[in-house]
Amino acid sequence: MCGRYTITMTFDELVVRYFIEEVNDPFYLPRYNVAPMQIVPAIINDGSHNRLGPLRWGLVPNWAKDQRKAGGMINAKAETLLEKPSYRNLVYRKRCIIPADSFYEWKAIGSKKQPMRFMRRDEGIFSMAALYDSWVNPEDGEKISTFSIITTTPNGLVSDVHDRMPVILRKEDEAYWLDRHQSNPDKLLTLLKPYPESEMMRYAVSSTVGSVKNDGPECVAKVEELKATEEFEQPYLF
Repeated sequence: MCGRYTITMTFDELVVRYFIEEVNDPFYLPRYNVAPMQIVPAIINDGSHNRLGPLRWGLVPNWAKDQRKAGGMINAKAETLLEKPSYRNLVYRKRCIIPADSFYEWKAIGSKKQPMRFMRRDEGIFSMAALYDSWVNPEDGEKISTFSIITTTPNGLVSDVHDRMPVILRKEDEAYWLDRHQSNPDKLLTLLKPYPESEMMRYAVSSTVGSVKNDGPECVAKVEELKATEEFEQPYLF
């Protein structure tokens, strides 16, 4: 599961990184603790150019009767995308990228859990593979565009913390993933694999990120990693 991430680069850096030619409303501000059901920047391709725009995290399929399940559809498993009605058709026609520069997962240490920040070794921007859809509220006609981040099995850096990690696309695969003319599911699914452990790093951060109310630089400040207690490390004797 991917349930929190950061996107702390400047708006100009985001525009340059994804070759955005038209910029309408620069709605984006750096975020240190993005959470589900929030509106964030996303990248799609309109057939000829990349476009930057806002999407809400938590998919609402276009055929849904209401939005009640959005909070439970923040992630989609890469291995079962073509089996799930909510995602199957989106693989062919509604793929997007969610820019980020780190994500958080919570590591169990004894009886406690400590948030860990995972990022590229160069601390640069990376692209999480995602699927999006648009839903129209039958009551007032409001159009809501939402997304799910695709997850895969973890690499060695993540595996002792969580059994899933977001799919981080290789830079050379981003254009193919966004290209609406590409619809070969076998090829597309081969892109959804764990990012190389050798190109990532991690460190512990404070419990500050546990609250969605906290969204400042203090969320990414490095802290000392907790140690398991001696009692926890000792085997039980009967």
